[in-house]
Amino acid sequence: MGGEATTGAAAMAGPVAEGRVKSLGLVFEDEQKSSYSSGETVAGHVLLEITEPLALRALRLQAQGRARATWSQSAGHHWLDASGSPQAEVEYLNIRQSLREPEAGESVILLQPGKYEFPFSFQLPSEPLVTSFTGKYGSIQYSVRAVLKRPMLPDQSIKRELQVISHIDVNTPALLTPVLRSHEKMVGCWFFTSGPVSLSAKIERKGYCNGEAIPIYAEIENCSSRLIVPKAAIFQTQTYLASGKTKTFRQMVANVRGNHIASGSTDTWNGKTLKIPPVIPSILDCCIIRVDYSLAVYIHIPGAKKLMLELPLVIGTIPYSGFGSRNSSVVGQFGVDMSWLTLTLPEHPEAPPNYADVVSEEEYSRHIPPYPQPTDCQEEICCPLFAYIQEFRFQPPPLYSEVDPHPADTEETQTVSFML
Repeated sequence: MGGEATTGAAAMAGPVAEGRVKSLGLVFEDEQKSSYSSGETVAGHVLLEITEPLALRALRLQAQGRARATWSQSAGHHWLDASGSPQAEVEYLNIRQSLREPEAGESVILLQPGKYEFPFSFQLPSEPLVTSFTGKYGSIQYSVRAVLKRPMLPDQSIKRELQVISHIDVNTPALLTPVLRSHEKMVGCWFFTSGPVSLSAKIERKGYCNGEAIPIYAEIENCSSRLIVPKAAIFQTQTYLASGKTKTFRQMVANVRGNHIASGSTDTWNGKTLKIPPVIPSILDCCIIRVDYSLAVYIHIPGAKKLMLELPLVIGTIPYSGFGSRNSSVVGQFGVDMSWLTLTLPEHPEAPPNYADVVSEEEYSRHIPPYPQPTDCQEEICCPLFAYIQEFRFQPPPLYSEVDPHPADTEETQTVSFML
């Protein structure tokens, strides 16, 4: 601490007691630390620079945290407060410290011109604190304020926001449970119906973290006469409770679109990914503000109401500890879809390619089975099994080569671009 300080009642006399504050600041010990959690220690310094002798009654530190919810509402309802709007407030943090006060029997401290540093340190409560949040109709805010009290003059203060996070571990059994929904919708009305559209969707677990890519499994069947489009989106729903009333606000934070599905066709998503953008974690432990997430898989049907399935999501802070969490981080950094590493086999696996499609006509002709199928055989195998063994004696596909072993007469050149 620079400068000199003296205490005594004599410091109250004359205009010198007013002093002049050049700067008042507040810094945290670790300015790189982005957030704090329950039980952690918050430390720092209050910085004071004065150009004249300063009479000081006290220098105090206040740490506060509150949740507030309020919104405009028409008057005339008995549940409204005097301002005409529902309001609610919950206190989570209230810590007060004295950084400098006069000694016993003295009323002020006289600080000489110079620069001063007043260290402070306090521990956050061990009980869970709600995550900091600013929403449409309310907020959860924490702050640290230094208050400079001087005689005969208004208090001077400096405030810093304190970001608090309530950790959610997505490795808990409840958040590792798969979520599955299905629904069917008849398109049209009465005897003008054009057929049903069915949708089933699944995600492998309920809990994810920012930056993870969610693999979506879905089956869509279009038995209607219309062209439909499947889509998926992550929605954030903010719920506010005040004066016995509820207010909600819903917004889309990420989305992905599938291919058009013609009438009479089906489509399958075998792990189509939707990446979670940087969003606030779920807030589930505040009695007046709640932030929920859901993954909606829905189908846009021209001329009809969309068919939608909502799968509940919890956005946590402690990533999945399995192999899948590391893959998701790679996906976030390099944009490479590696989600297949953690997937189970699809319910309807795709058939392998036909060897006849990957070998030359000349080689194919050398391996034509010598025992042709009888003409009376249609869909069932009506001949001994050994009669078909020759069909599986094609040579394996050729090794990879950048030189075409069977070049065509004309050569086409295409420009290929890669998105990195």
